[in-house]
Amino acid sequence: MCGRFALTSSPKEVDEAFSLPELEAFPPRYNIAPTQPILMVMAGEPRQPGSNLPDRTSLLVRWGLIPTWVKDTRNFPLLFNARSESASEKASFRTAMRHRRALIPASGFYEWRQDGKKKGQPFWVRPRNGGLIAFAGLMETYAEPGGSEMDTGAILTTHANSDIAHIHERMPIVIHAQDFSRWLDCRFQEPRDVADLLRPAEQGFFEAIPVSDLVNKVANTGPEIQDRIDPALIQETPKPEPKKKPPSDDQMSLF
Repeated sequence: MCGRFALTSSPKEVDEAFSLPELEAFPPRYNIAPTQPILMVMAGEPRQPGSNLPDRTSLLVRWGLIPTWVKDTRNFPLLFNARSESASEKASFRTAMRHRRALIPASGFYEWRQDGKKKGQPFWVRPRNGGLIAFAGLMETYAEPGGSEMDTGAILTTHANSDIAHIHERMPIVIHAQDFSRWLDCRFQEPRDVADLLRPAEQGFFEAIPVSDLVNKVANTGPEIQDRIDPALIQETPKPEPKKKPPSDDQMSLF
């Protein structure tokens, strides 16, 4: 799965990688969590023959897809990931898979290895050669009962490759630049036509860096959460000593 990721590249770098017109400025984001806004890239309106203008558009969506048929969002699960193996058949994702495929710019993602600790050991997983990547995403516009609309989205996942399997069994799908247009083309490319893109990243593409548990808290948003640590040097937080009982003569104490 993918429950946290980061986008630390500049707007200029994102523009150059995804050919996005009029991309608004945004700060580096080191700890993006579900329900927060995320940047998505989608196919734009077809251009006139001979036009040099980009045919892609960007938008901010809520990370957590809500299908159009949901009546009460309070009782609906948070769909921030979609299993690629079944997305074309699942009622929650099949319409978006056919009509609203997207790219999600990212610098990497976080994953937790369960090793007996309560919260597990977090890892910062990034491209071994650095740079921007694009997760495969799905977008759905949800109309609230009051009439307002909200754009929502999810990240498609697949089984993990050997770089990640020792940490977690799932990983987000990466779409490479040469496949951007084909993935985004929902006018002529049906889900079966892009099924070959729904595969794990090639072996060696990612590196997994152990980091501290600072990333566990959404409030921690600085670059220090990506600093490498040595898990062997981490000690369990000692339990606080029980409070001492007051003196038997009921005298007040300063400590």
